[in-house]
Amino acid sequence: MAGTGSGSGGPQSTELGAHVLIIEGRFYEAIADEMAAGAIAVLTKHGCTYERVGVPGALEIPQVLMAAVETGRFDPLSDGENVFDGAIAIGCVVRGETFHFEIVCNNANHWLMEVAAHEGVAVGNAILTVDTMAQAEERAKGGADGKGGDAARACLRLIEIRRAFETETQ
Repeated sequence: MAGTGSGSGGPQSTELGAHVLIIEGRFYEAIADEMAAGAIAVLTKHGCTYERVGVPGALEIPQVLMAAVETGRFDPLSDGENVFDGAIAIGCVVRGETFHFEIVCNNANHWLMEVAAHEGVAVGNAILTVDTMAQAEERAKGGADGKGGDAARACLRLIEIRRAFETETQ
């Protein structure tokens, strides 16, 4: 499969104990389910808990991330018990015959990364942008070795890095 990486950039710890928000664009439910299964397999392997939120499609994913930020769900100093350490974005956009594909892809990814970078949220991005359903199915499958698993590993590695920076400054 084109674009398959080595996976060497994943978490170095086997027991992170992180709490992760999984935001799923459900427009293509079978693709979302496959990627969620891969992400959950990686999270479970690393001793993490998670909450899942489903939205209609990819454009809604950054809005949910921002809502979680604005309500204090990423604030370790808040009184809430279920504070998230990071998030995983899962979705799929398949090219059609109009410019809508570019609008959805560009905006979903731009605003996801805008919120992540501006708010300091560790985000693993598994919003697939493909030309065909066959490409989406190929990238989604594989359980922990698919794109959902890749996004979970990215998220967990970012959580590790942030924790290391926080430890250095204390």
